[in-house]
This record gives sequence, C-alpha cells and structure tokens, in this order.
Amino acid sequence: MANVRTKQAQEPLLQPRSYWRWSKRDFFPEPSFESFSSYRAAVSNTCSRLKDRLLHRTTETTELVHLRRESGHDMNRCLTWWDLIWLSFGAVVGTSVFTITGQEAHDHAGPAIVLSYAISGFSAMLSVFCYTEFAVEIPIAGGSFSYLRIELGDFIAFTAAGNLILEAIIGTAAVGRSWSSYFASLLTNDTDYLRIRVNFLPKGFDLLDPVAFFVIVLTNAIAISGTKRTSVLNWIGCILSLIVIVFIIVMGIVCGDVSNLNPYFPNGEKGVFEAAAIVYMSYVGFDMVATMAEETKQPSRDIPIGLVGSMSMITVIYCLMGLSLTMLQKYTEIDRNAAFSIAFGKIGMNWAKYLVGICALKGMTSSLLVMSLGQARYITQIARAHMIPPWFALVHPKSGTPIYATLLITITGSVITFFTSLHVLSSVFSISTLSIFMLIAIALLVRRYYIREVTEKEDLIKFITFLSLVIGSSIGFTILWNMNRRGWIEYSVAALIWSVGNLGMTLIPKQRVPKVWGVPMVPWLPSLSIVVNLFLIGSLGMVAFFRFFVCTALMLLYYFFVGLHATYDVACSINSCE
Repeated sequence: MANVRTKQAQEPLLQPRSYWRWSKRDFFPEPSFESFSSYRAAVSNTCSRLKDRLLHRTTETTELVHLRRESGHDMNRCLTWWDLIWLSFGAVVGTSVFTITGQEAHDHAGPAIVLSYAISGFSAMLSVFCYTEFAVEIPIAGGSFSYLRIELGDFIAFTAAGNLILEAIIGTAAVGRSWSSYFASLLTNDTDYLRIRVNFLPKGFDLLDPVAFFVIVLTNAIAISGTKRTSVLNWIGCILSLIVIVFIIVMGIVCGDVSNLNPYFPNGEKGVFEAAAIVYMSYVGFDMVATMAEETKQPSRDIPIGLVGSMSMITVIYCLMGLSLTMLQKYTEIDRNAAFSIAFGKIGMNWAKYLVGICALKGMTSSLLVMSLGQARYITQIARAHMIPPWFALVHPKSGTPIYATLLITITGSVITFFTSLHVLSSVFSISTLSIFMLIAIALLVRRYYIREVTEKEDLIKFITFLSLVIGSSIGFTILWNMNRRGWIEYSVAALIWSVGNLGMTLIPKQRVPKVWGVPMVPWLPSLSIVVNLFLIGSLGMVAFFRFFVCTALMLLYYFFVGLHATYDVACSINSCE
C-alpha cells in the first residue's frame, strides 16, 4: 500500500510542469507527510525504520537512474578533461598559498617548506585517487555523498550530507568575506574600509559587508547561467592567474639567494611535518570537481586526466612557490601575513603587492565559482534522495543547471557573509572535509572487498578484522603524536599493526575490479590515506570537534523527524517493499 501511495505522490513530478513551482507536493511528496495522521504513524515506527536505514545500502542503479528522474531534466554533458583541470585549479589555488606559505616557512619548516608541500601534495593525491575511481565508475552529481550511500550505507551518508551542506554555506560566506578584505587592502590599509559598522549589533556581527554579499550573488548567478559558460570563464581567469604565479616563481628564483636556504631544516623533521599538516588545507577543493562527473562528456577518460593531472600540476606549483619565497628572504625574516609582497618589496618591487593582491582576488573568485558549481551538485543529489525536499533537485530545462540548489547556497551564504565577521566564520571550521576524505578511503576498500550476497561470510569477517586493525592503528598513531610521544617503540608497534592489517587484506580475494581506472596498490594506498586524514583530524583544535558534535546532534534531530521517513518511503518505492 505504501508503494501505491508513493507512486501516486510522485507521478505529478514526472508530468510536464512549470519549473517555477513550490507546492507542498514539491517539498514533501512522500506518503509519511500526506497528513498529520500519516506522519504520526510514521513517527511511531521510527525505531524499525531507523534499523532499516542503518542497514540499507543503495545501489549504483538507484543513484544513476532512479534518483536522477527526480530532477525532471538531465544536466548538460558539456565538460572535457580541459575544463576539469582548470575547475580543479580554480577550486584549489586560492589565497592560502600566499598566506600559509610565509607563515609555515617562518614558524616551522624554514626552507624545507618545499618538502612540506610535497608531503601534503602526496597525501592529497591519495584522496584524489580514491575520488577518481569512484567518479569514473559512478559518474553522478552527488560525489562523496553517493559513494558513501552505496558502500557504507544511508545513515553514514546522511551525516556526511549534513556537514557538506553546512560547509558549503560557511565556506561560501568565508571566501566572500576574504574577497572583501583583500579588495579593501588594495585601496587602503584598512581591511574593513568597505564595510558598514552598526553599533547596536553584537561584536562579530556589527560590520555589514555589501561587497561580499554582491560578489557571492554575482558568482552564483554566473553558475546558474550555465556550466559550460562558467567553466570557460574559470579557465580563462585561471590561465591568467597561472601566468602571474609563474612570474612570481621565476623572479623569486632569479633574484633570490641560495644562501638563504641554509639551514634547510631549522626545526628538523618535526617542523616539516607540522607545516605539512597545516599546508594540506591548501589542497582542499578537488572534491568539488568529482561532483561534475554527471556533466562530463567521457568520464572514464576526462576525470582521471582532470583530477590527477591538475593535482600534479598544483603540487609542483606550490613547491616552486615555497622555494621562490625562501630564496628571496631568510626564513626568519619572512613576514607571516604578507610574505610575498614584503619579500618583493625588499628587492625594490613594491608594485608586486598589487600583483599578489590581484592574483589572490582572482583565486578567490574562481573558488567561489567552482564552489557554487560543486556544492549545488551535492545538494541536488541529496535532494534527489529526499534527505532534503526534492524541490532542490529540479534541473532547469534550458540552462541544464540546478537553480534551486544554487539559490540555497546563494541566499544563505550571502546573508551570513553580510553580517558575520571572518574570525567568527573561521572559528566554525569543520572536521567534516577530512572526515569525508577518510570515509571515502574506507568506502573504496569496502567496494573492492565486499559485495552483498556474493562475499563469503568468512571473508567478510576477515576483512572487517583487518580493516579494524588499520583504522585502530591509525588512531593510535594520531594519539601518540598529539601526546608528544616520540619514542620509536610505540610508533613501531602502531606501524606493525597497520602493516598486519594491510597484509591480511591482500590475502583476501577482491570481489570487484575497476572496469576502466582504479587506485593502484590496494589496500596500501587507501589505508595510507586513512592514516593521513586521521592524523590531520587529530591536529585540529577542540573548537572544531565541539562544532562537529553539536551540528551532528542537530542534524540527527532533523533526520529522526524528517529525513528518516522521507528516505524510507523513497526506498520502499524503488524496492517495492511492503
């Protein structure tokens, strides 16, 4: 009976209707929300439904075929490997390389900041490999949300979805506020020059920022107008930005002094790794490109070239920028806040301040464009699964873009950035990105070693045991490091347990082999990605963990009263359950 009601509720979505609609059935078409009595009945069955959702894993067919119908129209397949390379470049290369490089070279790594960037680049590449295999095999807009639903289940995917939406809104607001500050710094020394002070508002919310508001609205409007148009604007801007970066690198090396590189390891290997943990965030953003798989012409070819190729290029650029800076100035003399501008000023190139500022503004603009594209695709797939109202999943028939999903980011992000200061936004930095990177690595191992109703129970028990050893030893390594335990015996034991877990998995038969492109050296490389991301999570402050747990608790309330029942009804419709 539930199946019949769901079908009746969903039929209007399949009929030709105006895109601009907002009736109740567009937001809550599921049987559980037809009336108060049906909702009360659904809530009374929360425990049994929760058990179903905890054990439920969706299928590739569901994600690629059934859920896409919720959008009414398909997104346009218009992107090539060229577009993906520059979308990744635009998402990753922003202001952080201009700010974090000087800070970490001065405080921790010294000239060895080059190695810190190389280590972080290698670590990021491990996650890139995992995302690439999934994106090639499952070219859907949901990205990590869909991958986790398929391999780790509906409930874990929901927790990821909530954090993805929160990160999308906060991230957009933070970049918009940074854009305003940088632009003001080119006009005057006061970064609040373009903001309006309102004394009766509380501190942290009393500086209204119309410039940041306008920038977010403008970049999201471009994203709404069409994916290909946005991509073209992005790669033109990125190429111009790359020319400026190459100029900075060349001038730094030509005008620099090799003697500034001595001593190369002022704080030893400890300083290198501490800097690597921080500069790793300069590589975050590539996951947004994985959400563009549904709009890629040839995913099996374009995605590996676009993701792996761009990250390789970005790693080389970051290393050379670190080398350029530390050759221009002794690491002890590097300015922590405006490293490149001050360094070029020392050699008589004061105008470089404006060059760096313009390049940084361009980087932030590209980040906003790509964030708008990627985050809207995340929200589209989350809405297709009915974890949020399916109205946000609708794709416009002419532009081929999810306008409602983009508007959600635009309105919330622009309002938050209008009122909220950057230091407040920064204080709510989340561990969700690194957590999702870690979960994707786990999901890849599950994908390779486990297929429901195919994998033998004995092999499944072995796999869970060995995977637990890998995760447990990774947590142990992170705890030892944060307790400042530097004895080789403890780390040797953790490494031994980690190795035993991986050796054990190599003895278990793999249940799935990638059809086109796959992560090499499985299980070793995904397991290494688990270690790296847990280590970086451990380096975050208590504020991040507090925010994560509070937000997760609020999301669970929404899930128990809304999302759980909506997704249960959709699953019943697809699987024809009673």
